[in-house]
Amino acid sequence: MVLRIADSNRVRELTFDRPEALNAFNEALYDATTRALRDAAADPTVAVVLLTGTGRAFTAGTDLHEMAQRASGADDFTPGEFGFPGLLDTLAEFPKPLICAVNGLGLGLGATILGFADLAFMSTTARLKCPFTSLGVAPEAASSYLLPRLVGRQNAAWMLMSSEWIDATTAQAMGLVFATCEPEDLIATARSHAEQLAAQPISSLIAVKKTMTEPLRAEIAAARSRENKCFLDLMGGPANLEALNAFAQGRSPDFTTLPEGW
Repeated sequence: MVLRIADSNRVRELTFDRPEALNAFNEALYDATTRALRDAAADPTVAVVLLTGTGRAFTAGTDLHEMAQRASGADDFTPGEFGFPGLLDTLAEFPKPLICAVNGLGLGLGATILGFADLAFMSTTARLKCPFTSLGVAPEAASSYLLPRLVGRQNAAWMLMSSEWIDATTAQAMGLVFATCEPEDLIATARSHAEQLAAQPISSLIAVKKTMTEPLRAEIAAARSRENKCFLDLMGGPANLEALNAFAQGRSPDFTTLPEGW
């Protein structure tokens, strides 16, 4: 089991459950999360979805071991039913309130998923990172469009270009999260807000979200298309391979030795 699902008071709580891998998204977790979100969207008894993680991470984003397998064309890599694109399709179309409770480390999708959240809460001990440049790849999850809207161009540029950690205080100051909480209060606070929303008519919640998000969908799709092209151009290139080799060898990547222009 890579995802735990629990219902209470019209709130469906989805908990990433790969703590040994910092809840990184392998194909199984992409598929399980996609199915769970689609089921929640279709379930008339569910008003709100709350996402969180187990252990010391929210989610470390894409599983780098599987990324290395895909980049190298390894025979033992098996794509899932939905994968990363299917999860993003589902997030972009998800019709009900989506709340994230960032309990620990959030890397890659663990940070960019907040662009799809209607509310986000963050533990004071949690940290976020968009590690795309340190992996020699491009942004993902429409973050090149959603993050500037959410936190402003310069904050988004720093997040996407620097590969630096963002702490909870900075995340709240940027507007990336709605509130920060002490670790022991995080889930209770997020659930309290989720249940307050869930007490409202589901039809009205859906209508509010539709009026807010429908105008963004074409831009989200266009951003994803641009990002995908750049990502495919860069994946398996000198910078990406250096980053993945460094990860496998337990060292920091050295991009200064790459061919000119990389």
